[in-house]
Amino acid sequence: MKSILLPTDFSENSWNAIEYALNYFSNTACTFYLLHVNPLTQVTISEIDYNYSTTPILAEDLYTKPAKKKLNELLKKIASRFSNNAKHAFYTINDTDFFIDAVRNQVKEKKIDLIVMGTKGASGLKKLIIGSNTADIITKVKCNTLVIPENAKFKALKQIAFPTDLLQFYGVTTLEPILENLEQFKASLKIVHINKKELNLNKDQEKNKDFLEDYFSNFNHSFSFLTNTKIEAGIERFVESKNIDMIVMIAKNLNYFQQILFHNKVEEISYQTDVPFLVLHE
Repeated sequence: MKSILLPTDFSENSWNAIEYALNYFSNTACTFYLLHVNPLTQVTISEIDYNYSTTPILAEDLYTKPAKKKLNELLKKIASRFSNNAKHAFYTINDTDFFIDAVRNQVKEKKIDLIVMGTKGASGLKKLIIGSNTADIITKVKCNTLVIPENAKFKALKQIAFPTDLLQFYGVTTLEPILENLEQFKASLKIVHINKKELNLNKDQEKNKDFLEDYFSNFNHSFSFLTNTKIEAGIERFVESKNIDMIVMIAKNLNYFQQILFHNKVEEISYQTDVPFLVLHE
């Protein structure tokens, strides 16, 4: 049975991620943990009077009771929108802590296999592909994370893109979730290497390519080698031209990873609002 963590701030984006997760795992035995974190900041700390007789009461009234009520309402919403799935169990968690600390604690305590988290797409003058909480989770919490953009709706996966610079070796345990997707959905894997200028692969890259070729030999897969001065633009064109349903990345490949997800200003990238990202950790 898989343990899935679903952080929620009760927004439409977080509901969209929950909805995606329940459909994605509809045929898989899962325990879902709905986590709401009442954000602990220096401001909230200073607002609370540290008199021992009043602090617990203040915290209960300000954060715990409203959050518990919303979590119960969320469970009712899930029950009303999804038929009772005997393979699924749900638990609610309400915590008051710094967000990343709360997530880390739950990942360790509940032995979480996957975090599924919603995020908003580009907005404002500086168009950020993913929000700061999501960015923190996938870079600071060592747990596989499925990022669900605001416009992503679940559909059976047919085409999965795996961008890589081939400079890093990925172990079989790290790559296993890709195999699970290929098996479950009978999907095709598109391994794509995009470089800013045309270069031949070095010996290590050739070796890593050969390993991937062997590892995915029993599944429908292909390699694409593209050249584009902007990595993110190359990924966008590839995603759109191949009708990609999910993009898989390895967190270990951080430099390459950052060029795709963490640009401060992205003018005309559309895939980030409707194509999920599966981020894998070692």
